[in-house]
Amino acid sequence: MDALDVIERIDRSGVTRGLGDRGFSDIREKFFKGVQFSDPPGDPGWFGPDSPVWYVHSHVPLVQVALAAAAMMETLHPDMAWMAYEHTRVLERIDGVPTGHHDRDAMASRAGHSFAFFLGTTMAATPVAERLARVVNAMHDRVHGVRPDGRSYRANDPELLRWNYATIVWALAASHERYHPRPLRGAELDAFYREYTRVGHALGATDLPDSKAGIAEYLEDSLPLLGVTMPTVRLLNPLAPWRHPKSVRPMISLVHWAVQDLQPSWAQELLNVRQLSRPQKAAKRAATKALLTAARGAGQVREIEQAYERAAPTTGSVGHGTGEPTGRDRLPASLTHQVTTP
Repeated sequence: MDALDVIERIDRSGVTRGLGDRGFSDIREKFFKGVQFSDPPGDPGWFGPDSPVWYVHSHVPLVQVALAAAAMMETLHPDMAWMAYEHTRVLERIDGVPTGHHDRDAMASRAGHSFAFFLGTTMAATPVAERLARVVNAMHDRVHGVRPDGRSYRANDPELLRWNYATIVWALAASHERYHPRPLRGAELDAFYREYTRVGHALGATDLPDSKAGIAEYLEDSLPLLGVTMPTVRLLNPLAPWRHPKSVRPMISLVHWAVQDLQPSWAQELLNVRQLSRPQKAAKRAATKALLTAARGAGQVREIEQAYERAAPTTGSVGHGTGEPTGRDRLPASLTHQVTTP
């Protein structure tokens, strides 16, 4: 099956009609109530519209894929896996005991809050970003426990925060490099890594690698600490296509594969990811890119447009009926002559 076959199946399912800002309405209604992007005028937030961070986050479908990829890698750390297993609401529980099933409402809540946090800290105004960081820090302070083997863990442990940060920044960059139509490369991608340390530091992480090579080295050096535990398998099951209605399984199957395919080779070995031939892999990557491009082309989420307008209030509504590119298409000014289309 080639890329066009996959996309045709996805189109027949009707899921592409819910992409773009229209498909974002449920997340907005439930999880963005306290995270607004339009005020105060002139506030660039932590990074600003000409930053690599804004450029990466303006492609919302790639950010969503990245968060799933980061969650997959994150649970390869046994401390993170057991902490999530014992404290998350994603797993259905009866009298506090996990049943082996997932709570779909809790899954949606976790995904929605995570997305609100990452988009809010990167593109909302400074007071919003700082408030979100304080809220998450307070939550981390309350999460601690003991693994079944007697090892204790706590969410605000700087070592675990460093691991969590590294998986996030790696996933954002990996998804961007592979599927963005005009990805940052080389020094400009390293500028993204360097800027993004502000988010990690705000959450209490220390000694953060600040380049693509540095993050890759840190993650691989962590291998002696990693492994596939029972929580890893249980927590990754929400991505299994068979858990979803038949109408959306073609899309879920493709995204599930893409999330696995983004993982570095050592992580794929740990996760026992089935390897495809080169032609098969190329076809599925092409199908994934087509799907993500369709999602991006379905309309930018309004929060990102609001962020660009807030940060540059003298320009008015850039891109709305003016023929000018909107925030999702605009290259940072400092990168315009350095980013190429692969």
